[in-house]
Amino acid sequence: MDKRMNRIEELARELSEEIGCLDDKEKVEALNHARRCLHEVSPFRDEPCDCIQWVRQEDVHANEYNPNHVAGPEMRLLYESIKLDGYTMPIVTYDLGDGTREIVDGFHRNRVGREHADIRNRVHEYLPVSTIDKTEDERIGSTIRHNRARGTHGIRPMSEIVLELSQMGWDDEKICRRLGMDLDEVIRLKQITGLKEAFMNHEFSRSWEEFKGKYYEE
Repeated sequence: MDKRMNRIEELARELSEEIGCLDDKEKVEALNHARRCLHEVSPFRDEPCDCIQWVRQEDVHANEYNPNHVAGPEMRLLYESIKLDGYTMPIVTYDLGDGTREIVDGFHRNRVGREHADIRNRVHEYLPVSTIDKTEDERIGSTIRHNRARGTHGIRPMSEIVLELSQMGWDDEKICRRLGMDLDEVIRLKQITGLKEAFMNHEFSRSWEEFKGKYYEE
């Protein structure tokens, strides 16, 4: 075991020396590649944070379904946090397979890196990202869980997302379970849309008259 660890230390020193001879862009590519290789044999390879990659800002794009709102003071505080502490959390992304990534969580961390010249220059116009591999509806669920955990999810956009997930085939039980909501909340959000399509996958556990009396005749 000691012999093997000594060999690993030797290889690590050699790798550091080789990467140290590269220019900055080549260093990023080499480090990303090394991290991916190590991630393959990591006991934590099922955890997205085990493999952080640095990706060009121009290749990271917002999604179209995130109703997360951050007020001015919080945005300024986020900037100060990244300025003083650095990027302590990566931006969660989905690899679109064409060299670009869609943000699942971290849109405002992405904004700070782009919009503040001091941060942009410090990170050489890159962003730290982790990767999740999920279908579109599951990515929407991931975004909402991240936002709701911080208490920053908007109500009206949330109603639109509940409708969209319902149209994608999610029933009320799945919406409640995956998004951390109770049934009454789901139904209220469906009512906000004003569209009968919102109830296409609703599983009624009570009679229609009782349901109508509770939610439509109050």
